[in-house]
Amino acid sequence: MTRKISIINYKGGTGKTCTVIHLAHGLALQGKKVLVIDTDPQGSVSYHLGVKSKDSLYQVLMKKKKASECVVNARENLDIIAANEYLFPAEVKISKLKRREFVLAEQLNGLSGYDYILLDCAPSMSVLNQNALLYSNEILMPVSMEYLALIGVKQLLKNIKLINSIFKKNIKIAKVIPTFYDKRNKKSKDILDSLRRVFPSYLSDPIRVSVSLSEAAGKNQTIFEYDPNSRAAQDYQQLIQEVLQSDNAK
Repeated sequence: MTRKISIINYKGGTGKTCTVIHLAHGLALQGKKVLVIDTDPQGSVSYHLGVKSKDSLYQVLMKKKKASECVVNARENLDIIAANEYLFPAEVKISKLKRREFVLAEQLNGLSGYDYILLDCAPSMSVLNQNALLYSNEILMPVSMEYLALIGVKQLLKNIKLINSIFKKNIKIAKVIPTFYDKRNKKSKDILDSLRRVFPSYLSDPIRVSVSLSEAAGKNQTIFEYDPNSRAAQDYQQLIQEVLQSDNAK
């Protein structure tokens, strides 16, 4: 069964897209078939992977094309449906529809052949994010070592509880992922301790702060291509193993 996972935090700058890309590529390198759907109008996924596409999620949401027609291959075993600035007017249009929260799920209904579908979500409480959450079965929450990121987590948890109640869903938190962790920084340690208290069963090992990650993005590469022996690559490999282990537990 395909695992449909939204990667989301209402606070920006938490390493959300970076997590999506490296989880996706890492799983693909393990032989898993992965599709990334970018629901963020910034369109960072396709830029990071060096992929250009004339079609995007806009055409899917506006029912101009089938989702399968907008899929672009980015790496072996890794496909994407890209995003661009046209997602904003698309969101305005679908917000006026009766079943506006289910447009994405209805349009993606025919997709098959993937072990994982990962959705990169914008840092906002939007109709598109509601669509992503209602399409998903699970959530990954990257949390940067900033106090404001904890506020984003609280807001998201309230929203998930509300969505589950209203729409009779059972969206689950699969992992809370500490990002930009620096053991030399007292703030990092304090926030990580807070996350351990609140999410003892869901917390992944932290992703340490790394210049290599931003350098890789500038080269349109993942860390596994740019510097596979770096500590960032090691950290993401650990996260990938945790996700794969939860596969076996299902």
